[in-house]
This record gives sequence, structure tokens and C-alpha cells, in this order.
Amino acid sequence: MSDADFMREALALAAEAARAGEVPVGAVVVKEGRVIGRGYNRPISSNDPTAHAEIVALREAAGAEGNYRLPGCELYVTLEPCAMCIGAMVHARLARVVYGAPDPKTGACGSVVDLTSLATNHHTDFEGGVLAGECGAALRAFFAERRQR
Repeated sequence: MSDADFMREALALAAEAARAGEVPVGAVVVKEGRVIGRGYNRPISSNDPTAHAEIVALREAAGAEGNYRLPGCELYVTLEPCAMCIGAMVHARLARVVYGAPDPKTGACGSVVDLTSLATNHHTDFEGGVLAGECGAALRAFFAERRQR
């Protein structure tokens, strides 16, 4: 499967978040071409400020692997990660993170701040812009509908 295929899986999860009234962000963790963790935003419904799509997907993947470290794994997320999520991704030892739309409010891959360039004990590759149009459209549609209410 390609980056676009995995991002489409993340987009499907983002749609679940929107149906639940959460900001539509979805994420999948992939190991050797197989999804081992899935998540979508749920901080409102779970009363948990850390329940971002990425964190939920990382928790599921870590449980599936029986290890908090996920070397060789990739994470696909529909929105540029925030500072909290980047910290978790680096601690998980992910090989690569691929995101869709930039986040001009909290994006920590260069939109607001670039935490990806900091030297740490592990290097994770970050790549943005995969299906950015589709990912951004889902967010715009969600917020447009909320403004109509």
C-alpha cells in the first residue's frame, strides 16, 4: 500500500471523529505494511486532553506490539501534529510520520514551531502534504458546519 492508501484509512477515521462531534483527525500506525494501531480524536468524549488521534493510535499499536517502543513503524495522520504528539512519536521511536494538512494554529512540524529539527536521542522522519487537500477539506467542512449552528 502507498502513503496515500494509508492516509485514506486515516481520513476514514477522521470521519468517525466528525460523526462523534470531535475535530476530524484520524491516524494509523503501520508496521511492515500492516495497520497495527488506529485512532481518531476523542478528547471531548473521553474527557482526556491527551486523546488526540495520534496518541490513541500509538496506544493501540504499543498494546498490539507489547512494547512502548515502535521501531520501524510509521504513523499517518490527517493533520500536522502538535507538540505533545511529536513528543510521543519521538519517544515511541517511530521511523517515520506522514501527515496531511498543515495546522496553522498548533502545528509543530513547521507551521507554528518546528520541533522536528531538534536533536534528540532518536530521529524520526516527518513528511507533510500527503492528501493535504482532502485532509484540509474535511476540517474546513466540519468547522463550517459548526459555524452554521
